[in-house]
This record gives sequence, structure tokens and C-alpha cells, in this order.
Amino acid sequence: MVEARHPAPPPTDFEVVIGLEIHCQLLTSSKMFCGCSADYAGAPPNTHVCPICLGMPGVLPVINRRAVEFTLMTGLALNCAIPEASKFDRKNYPYPDLMKGYQISQYDLPFTRDGWVDVEVDGQVRRVGMERVHLEEDTARLVHAPDSEGRPCSLLDVNRSGVPLMEIVSKPDLRSPAEARAYLQKLRAILRTLGVSTGNMEEGSFRCDANISLRPRGVEALGTRTEVKNMNSFRSVARALEYEIGRQTALLERGERVVQETRGWVEDRGVTVSQRSKEQAHDYRYFPEPDLPPLFVARARVEELRAALPELPDARSERYGREYGLTPYLAGQLATSRDLAELFEQTVRLYPDPTTVGNWIQTELFRLQKEGGDEAEARALLSAEHLAELLRLLEQGAVSGSAAKQVFEELYRTGRAPTEIVESLGLAQVSDVDALGGAVRDAIEANPRPVADYRAGKTAALGRLVGEVMKATRGRANPATVSELLRQELHAE
Repeated sequence: MVEARHPAPPPTDFEVVIGLEIHCQLLTSSKMFCGCSADYAGAPPNTHVCPICLGMPGVLPVINRRAVEFTLMTGLALNCAIPEASKFDRKNYPYPDLMKGYQISQYDLPFTRDGWVDVEVDGQVRRVGMERVHLEEDTARLVHAPDSEGRPCSLLDVNRSGVPLMEIVSKPDLRSPAEARAYLQKLRAILRTLGVSTGNMEEGSFRCDANISLRPRGVEALGTRTEVKNMNSFRSVARALEYEIGRQTALLERGERVVQETRGWVEDRGVTVSQRSKEQAHDYRYFPEPDLPPLFVARARVEELRAALPELPDARSERYGREYGLTPYLAGQLATSRDLAELFEQTVRLYPDPTTVGNWIQTELFRLQKEGGDEAEARALLSAEHLAELLRLLEQGAVSGSAAKQVFEELYRTGRAPTEIVESLGLAQVSDVDALGGAVRDAIEANPRPVADYRAGKTAALGRLVGEVMKATRGRANPATVSELLRQELHAE
């Protein structure tokens, strides 16, 4: 992997200005303007299609009410104003994945606008303004692959065409890659809590384009911006922004100008590359969508949606600190999704030690989720009853800490009861002195160096011997019992 040539230096003379555009696929059962299923993942190509999403002449779109409500809910959660009237517009540009030759989107009258969200980095809170949250339709998917004779060709899968796509546009209020990442994490947590999107960047349901510029400190006017695309993870967004800060800083310090352009992030090289200059930018020629009338949302319906909003991550995090005594960090981690919060609260009702429950979810569950797999399926298998049972086994000394982690992983993978897992894998903790005596004496005999260190007053060396016994017993030995037996043996000699 080639390292980025422009790592971001501390921009002492320049202020970083970042704005983000987020596209989120909505969790509706049908597409934006037709009745085709929006759940196309894994489906054979071009099987979730109809004359409307294929762009056939003479067909008329029908607005998906649920998609509109999801957009309004998101706007309310982001403290946006909800205008009484809004409309759809045609966004015109020629591209093979655009079935009608235009995209139905929103231009000057979106569903929501002028909101804000607070993000925190290193103890500092920044309020990020929301320009707008609007609704549009997704495009088809181009698949580039060689044909049967090895010649390059492009295939079109229309299953994605017409899936509801919500765009969230921030104001240029972010000042660092770390703030951008925190903002994305906050948005995803809100969307998941609302249940309107999976927020999964890797699968393409949560996409981010970044606009970034530098300006001399103390200057109000914005500098020339570049737009960065092709980032498929929060880490990629942060790395791409760091690279762009370094690249633009180097240009400005040499007295050169930054070109307004669209650049693509190349993950394996760690660089951005030019894709399109300002002169090549599209003129979308927006005009009102003639096949859809203006949309008026009654105030009463807006207030019904506001009243039905679930507890949002910030409020939940604050409550967890107040009610359960959790640290701000742990409370914030548990508040990132409704599923996590429900698992935590249900488990605490069965095993009333909030910090222990929270730490197990935050460490073990997060670790397993990062390793891959279907999060929704795994969460369905991991019940509060089983997690509480496992923690009781650990508290009672029936399993060791290391064995409990193995049991947790099996819970996550299979949903089997903890006692059944312990029995089938032979993970019951051994506390019997006679059963452990041989392993303790073997560890002392095989490890003269830590034995000598311990007898010389280096008490930390005892941990090495405990580890050897744990290894010999495959994690089943009770560490406290092992420590006591080791002390007795070493002092007796």
C-alpha cells in the first residue's frame, strides 16, 4: 500500500472548512414512486422492476407516503423547520444508470431545512447546521465486467432504481476530520434510533460526499472547495479529509491556487485523484416535476410525528448517566442504537449491575460486530435473559472471565443457553484445590525465572505463573484460587 503523499499537517495558518452531503437509503418496503420491493439485496438482477422504475413512456409516479414521513421524522430529530409546502423537481443529466434520463429529486422547496446537531470531540462541542433534508430516488447500478470473450462491457441492474434516497446536507460548519467522523457517527445513531435506515456505509445504504476548503485564519470568506467522493467507511472519510487538508495546505503554502473540482478517494493508495473540474460540472437544469403536484403536510400530522419520535441518542445517553451512573463514554456508546439500548435496559432489569452489563455489551458485542456477520440476525439471537444468565455464572464463579467470553461469542453466534454452552464446551470453572494442585506445581517447575523474580520481591511475576496455569487448564481454572495456591507453594519452598 502506498502512503499518502500529503499527510495533513497542523494547519496553523489556515482554517479547515468541511461540509458533508449524506445519502441514506430508507427502510421502506416499496420503492419511492412505484410498488416494487425496495429490498433488493441478494435478488437476481432486474427482478424488482416495473414500467415506472424502468422509465417506460406514459407511466406516472405515485409518492411513497412512508418515505415522506421518514424524511419528516429525520428533519424533526435534526431540529429542522418543516415548511407547509414542498415539491419534487426533475434533475436532468445523461447517465446510463438513470432510467428516465432524469432523476426525481427536490431543489428549492425540500421537506425540511435549517436544522442543527451537536457533535463532541475531545470534550469540545460544536453545533453543526443542517442546510436541508430532502427526498429523491436512487439510481440503477452499473456492473463493469468482461463479456464471454474477455471484452470490457457494462451491465445494468435496475433493482436499485427508484429506492427512496434521503439526502442530508450540512452547512460548512465542521473544522476537522475528527469532527466530520463524529458528525457521521451521530447521524447514523439518530437514523438507526428512528428506524429509517440501516446507516451501513459498507453496503451502500449510507453514502458520504465531502466538500472541503481552507481559508486564512480570521477570514470569513470561504476558500476554493473540492468535493471528495468514493469513501465507503468512516475511517475512509477521515483519511480522505486528512489527505485533502495536506494537499491543499501544500498548494497554498507554495503560492499556488486550489482548483475547484471533484476528486475521488483511492483507498489502497491513500490519495485523492481528480475526476471532474468545475468547467466539466453538470448543469442539472432543475424544473418542477410535472407528474407530481406540490405536497402539503398538515401541521397536525407534523406534530403527530414529533410526538411519536423515540428517545434520541443524546437524551438517552444523558439519562443513562443520570439513572445508571454510567460514564459519559459508556452511556454514549450504548445510546447509539435502539437495539443496543433495549438489550442493555432489559438485561439490567434481570441483572442489576448497569456498569458490568454495559461494559460487556460495549466490549464483547462491539468486538464481534466488527468482525462481521449479520448484526440484525446476531442481535435477535442474543437475548437479555441469556446475557443476564451468563453474568450470574461469572459472578458465582461457575465460569472464568476468559471462558465467559467464549460463552458470549457462542451466544452471539447460536443463541444457545449459557449453561448448555458451558456444559457442551467443558468450560465450567475449576476451583477444587486438589484438581488444580498438579497444574500449579508444574507451572512452578517449568518457569524458574518468574519463580526467582517473585521470591526476589517482584510480586508482578506471579501473574506470569497464573497465566501458565490458565493456559494449561484452557482457561477453566479459577484465577483467585490459582493465585492463592501459587503463593502457598512458593512460600512453603
